[in-house]
Amino acid sequence: MKIKPFRGIRPPKELVEQVNSRPYDVLNSEEARAEAAGNEKSLYHIIKPEINFAPGTDEHDPRVYDAAVEQFKLFKEKGWLVQDKEEKYYVYSQTILADNPLSGGKEKTQYGLVVGAWVDDYLEGRIKKHELTRKDKEEDRMKHVRVLNANMEPVFFAYPHREDLRAIIQEVTKGEPEYDFIGAPEGFRHTFWVINDRATIDRITEIFAQIPAMYIADGHHRSAAAARVGEELKIKNEKLKIKEPEYEFFMAVCFPDDELNIIDYNRVVKDLNGLSEEQFIKALGEDFEITNYELRITDDYSAVKPKGLHNFSLYMGGQWYSLTAKEGRYDDSDPIGVLDVTISSNLILDKILGIKDLRSDKRIDFVGGIRGLGELQRRVDSGEMKMALALYPVTMQQIIDIADSGNIMPPKTTWFEPKLRSGLVVHELS
Repeated sequence: MKIKPFRGIRPPKELVEQVNSRPYDVLNSEEARAEAAGNEKSLYHIIKPEINFAPGTDEHDPRVYDAAVEQFKLFKEKGWLVQDKEEKYYVYSQTILADNPLSGGKEKTQYGLVVGAWVDDYLEGRIKKHELTRKDKEEDRMKHVRVLNANMEPVFFAYPHREDLRAIIQEVTKGEPEYDFIGAPEGFRHTFWVINDRATIDRITEIFAQIPAMYIADGHHRSAAAARVGEELKIKNEKLKIKEPEYEFFMAVCFPDDELNIIDYNRVVKDLNGLSEEQFIKALGEDFEITNYELRITDDYSAVKPKGLHNFSLYMGGQWYSLTAKEGRYDDSDPIGVLDVTISSNLILDKILGIKDLRSDKRIDFVGGIRGLGELQRRVDSGEMKMALALYPVTMQQIIDIADSGNIMPPKTTWFEPKLRSGLVVHELS
């Protein structure tokens, strides 16, 4: 892999908690407006610039993109974002604290390197993807990158873990961090170090050159948009013969694959396709072993979580059930067919409920595991949904196997947590 350090544009230490934000795609315009209320330094003014207009303004209005440019200029003029004088790499760690339900009672930290990733590695398939992208979302992010001439938010990559890189990161993180704060509202700890030593920077570049591939964990649309804009600029400036111009690289945070935390991505469905609950359970019995949980769970949902691959938890009619796919109902040799999202889609959503397109069918919705199984029960008990299905999380190895085989995962398969914070560092393309 080809990477390079870059002159990051970053908030001064004392302003980072005012500037940083959640990623643009994890909240809607009104949520961003509420989080930025009273804070002119919030990065939402740049990455969700529709909040600078009256509620209801179309986020794709040309005036909105123009506002992003003006805000970015203002942030630099005011000193809320300041460019480093030399090219750097950065270490960015995320910690799930011990009191967080995702921690299992034990604090867990993942350490990423913030780098400039090479556009050609993406275009030529060495940066591998496991999800399809939508052209409308790509085009929106491309416009944002074009008008700002910058990657305002990083993408989230995984690389095959290496002990030499781990040793470098351990040494860097012994020093005083540049930033260290708890992100609101999710409550994860975010810590950030600047790598100033030139020998260390060169060594990181050398080690990454030995890595054959990286994998997009989160940020498929941002990756595609950044690479396409980089390719456009490369073609446009071909005659200038610039050596390694910034626009041939885009900002990524690269984590070792053995540190990442993938959680469940669950389903809720509005109806049973004309079946009664009894008929639905009977139909499930053709492909699943079914066990009733004796008690309705109200607070502690650990007892009804799926226990492993091919085990599902179903909530319906005030009752939790355990479903285990029968042998012979899936293909363990098929990297796609063995996924629980595929098994549940084929044997439950399609075969019984008639839901064939997860991207467009209005009868189904998806709930990230960060919300817990209580959210599934709440949505069924409220009458909004008829049943909920909890899945066991995919593994990083499954993602790698699928990406290496050139296959694409079904929609709504992976949910990585914690999410990267935006506004810790920006990469300008010129």
